[in-house]
Amino acid sequence: MTKESSTVTVSKGDIVHVEYNAYIAESGMLFDTTNADKAKEAEIFNENLTYKPLPLLVGGGRVFPGLDEALAEAKVGELTTVEIPPEKAAGARDPKLVENIALREFFRQEIRPEIGMEVNIKNRPGIVTAITAGRVRVDFNRRLAGKSLKYHFKVLSKAQDDEQKVKDILEMDYGTSENFRITIKDGSSVCIVLPDVCKYDQKWLLTKYKIVADLREGLNAGKVSFVEEYVKPAEAPKEEPAPEEISPEEIPQEE
Repeated sequence: MTKESSTVTVSKGDIVHVEYNAYIAESGMLFDTTNADKAKEAEIFNENLTYKPLPLLVGGGRVFPGLDEALAEAKVGELTTVEIPPEKAAGARDPKLVENIALREFFRQEIRPEIGMEVNIKNRPGIVTAITAGRVRVDFNRRLAGKSLKYHFKVLSKAQDDEQKVKDILEMDYGTSENFRITIKDGSSVCIVLPDVCKYDQKWLLTKYKIVADLREGLNAGKVSFVEEYVKPAEAPKEEPAPEEISPEEIPQEE
């Protein structure tokens, strides 16, 4: 692992923003990045993804174990290169997870299999590796199983105050911290007033428990409260009726 010097260190439990380019070590092929231009150049750009520095709870299991370990030894602003063996990345490749599937299973899902196609058969994701008469060979190993990986990464910032840590955890787990109102008492009690969008968002219902777990891990929060506010809209003031206009013909004339 190679590094450049810096002064602010990172350790397990810190919340950081990191940018990286990730390669398969043997071939040098880029397979993941936080940089949109790099993704387009490597022809792996996905319009459904947002390319920006990634918020991470170091040691929280959001990335491969080898990268988590490297992050826990990094310094803010430092360019670091680390090579990760398969056992600390996607794991060893298991030949037993390569199976021959009857072609009719694909036809039932209206799938015309092609070599290299990513498929989901019986709720199992895999990649088609060969097609023969009536049979399709599918590799159900994880996509990067058995491969050593190389990461070039830089930790751009580390959250220092508690409110910033809460915002980063919301961004990490829910995708945004916009319009959340945060109050922290006694260093361990966190109250979060939710924006209106959360009241109707199924994603929020599935995410909030992860947010609680990460607040306990990254902030040592003892109590977490989520508050939904329903404010009665103010009534519009009643308008005074406009005075009736009197035509000149109706004005009494002096004799």
